[in-house]
Amino acid sequence: MENIWNQRYAQEEYVYGVNPNEFYKEELSKLQPGKILFPAEGEGRNAVYAAIKGWDVVAFDSSEEAKKKAEKLAEKNNVRLNYQTASIEEFEFEENSFDAIVLIYVHTMNREENHQKLLRLLKPGGVIILEGFSKEQLVNNSGGPRNLEMLFSEEELTRDFNDLKEKQITKTETELNEGQLHKGKASVIRLLGDK
Repeated sequence: MENIWNQRYAQEEYVYGVNPNEFYKEELSKLQPGKILFPAEGEGRNAVYAAIKGWDVVAFDSSEEAKKKAEKLAEKNNVRLNYQTASIEEFEFEENSFDAIVLIYVHTMNREENHQKLLRLLKPGGVIILEGFSKEQLVNNSGGPRNLEMLFSEEELTRDFNDLKEKQITKTETELNEGQLHKGKASVIRLLGDK
């Protein structure tokens, strides 16, 4: 799988753009900076934005090419990232370490297990910000997996994040303009939660 991502990220252009996801950007502005985690962060656009805003950023991705691009973007913006090369299954960190975890278009085959693992890394009182494609996204051509199992439903996310004290899950239609691979009308699900 990482070969696919290495191929995708090897090109000069940032395939998902260099600007942060709009939903995440809006929600991050409501929080006090602390320690934040970006799983499957790709080329670094969201992690770099958090670092600019004063957060202590840890990010990872299975692609070495993604890491290179993220570090280049960080350098261009005069910020530092702790960026590791790992899958969600491989990533190791102490439980209750992060004030916030950001999941922007993180679609994996082991969805439930991965969400549970990441939830353990969040401190009590910490926040999860998630935006991903809903199962209805299959009818659109604006990005995302073409595998129904990798797309989200409200019911699945409710179960996956059942241990959160508070959560808000919203399915909506949006117009994506995130680089060449997330462009056009999209069906997304957004989750905000407090542990």
